[in-house]
Order: sequence, then structure tokens, then C-alpha cells
Amino acid sequence: MGNAELQSIHVHPVKAFRGVAPREAVVEPWGLAGDRRWALIDDGGKVVTQREEPRLALAAAEPMPGGGVRLSAPGQEPLTVLVPEPGATVPTHVFGTKVEAVLASDAAHDWCSAYLGTDVRLAHMDDPATRRPVDPEYALPGETVSFADGYPLLVTTVASLDALNSLIAQGDGAAEGPLPMNRFRPNVVVAGTEPWAEDDWARIAIGEVAFRVAKASGRCVVTTTDQDTAVRGREPLRTLARHRRFGTRLLFGQNLVALTPGIIRIGDPVRVLT
Repeated sequence: MGNAELQSIHVHPVKAFRGVAPREAVVEPWGLAGDRRWALIDDGGKVVTQREEPRLALAAAEPMPGGGVRLSAPGQEPLTVLVPEPGATVPTHVFGTKVEAVLASDAAHDWCSAYLGTDVRLAHMDDPATRRPVDPEYALPGETVSFADGYPLLVTTVASLDALNSLIAQGDGAAEGPLPMNRFRPNVVVAGTEPWAEDDWARIAIGEVAFRVAKASGRCVVTTTDQDTAVRGREPLRTLARHRRFGTRLLFGQNLVALTPGIIRIGDPVRVLT
């Protein structure tokens, strides 16, 4: 793969909120440390994402020492939320999967509800080692995941985004492009590959940390949401439908599961193992 390297790292402490881009991150079995350990749920326990509430793109979550988060959003005073004390859990539902989680403080619920204008609660995954298995169709025994859509990490490549933007520029959606990488909300972004090289990866290493590629990432309406304005368009789904449709799925990026623990850093070499 030549001189491929890790270009950026992205951690989203609260699912669907804006995250942070650290220079290094600890890789845990269920994802990057602190990534998507928190999520909003509605009255029925269903996890709320940008699919239902695109304005979540404008809300930010910054990790705090001890696992807490500092929340900020337009029109809201920032709020620091501490990890809730161990106690009773409530059932949440992530794309049909039941996951037990611990509720945050009433102040956190009020803050999030006031921002969205609808009743939501903030929940914390207290024990990602046991709470939520990876989809058994694509998992090895014992693999677990946080509140991420389905897998511990998502990798995308700069070359594939460039290729996609070239296709967008040639089509009906040219006015919407070029799109930034944050539309795809990856955890790790790799530079120095050929376009779509990730389609053929089975196992890769980022620095000293090895990962297996679980499956390609099927994309949803969130990718059409401008992460700086929360306004939705038609791209990239329109162009993906024409050029990256595999069965019923529109693919961009690959889902990863860590095979070894460790720390990844911007600039780490990325190698294809198999």
C-alpha cells in the first residue's frame, strides 16, 4: 500500500453529536476510548440519532477526565455531565438491539430536551465489555461494541472521498460538492491509498495495532446532512446509488474490530496484513 498513513482520528463521546479530533487515541476492544459511550434515548428507549434529529450535528461533546462529557450547542449554556454512579440500568434500543445503560443526571436530560424541543434522556454505557455484542453474522465470539451504529471503528480513505467527489462533480449533484469527510463520521481516516483500496482489505495494522475488517459500511441519510449547518441535501447518496450500490446497500468505508490493544497516532503507517 506504499506510504499509507493515519491522517486523522475522530472520537464522538455522545452518539450523533460533534466530536473531537485528538492526535492519538487508545484502542479498546469495543472502539476508541471514549467513543460513543453516551447516547440520547426517547421515551421508548430508542436511541436518537441525526437520522431523526439532524440538529444534533450542531451539538458538541468534549470528553472530560473520568469519562464525563462537556456538552455545548447553539442557544444553550455549556453543561458538564459526570459519569453516573453505578446503579439501576434502563433498556435502550440501538437499531433493534436491546442494550442496558445507566441514565445521566436530570440536568443532562433537561439540557438535551431543551435543545431538541422534545423529551429525550442521556444514557451512558457503563460496561461496554458486556453490554452489546457485535452483530453475530459478522462477529467473532466475545466481540462487543459501544453505542456506535454496529461496529467498534469505521475507517475511510482520502483517496476514496476524492474519487467520490469527482463523481459528484460529474453528475447532477455537482452544486452540493465537494463533500468533506465529516459527512461520513469516521473514527480513522487513512491517506496514501488508491481509491477504493479498502474494499479489498481483510486485516490491517495502524501502527502496532491490528484490526480485522468486519464488513463494508452501508450509508444512510446522515451522510446527506451538512455537519456545519444541519441542512440536508441529496448527496452523497444519489452518487453512491449510481456507483457504489452493492445489493441494497450504498457503500463507503469499512467497519473495523481491533485484534490487539494499543495506541494509534496521527502519522502512523497503515499496512495491509491480508
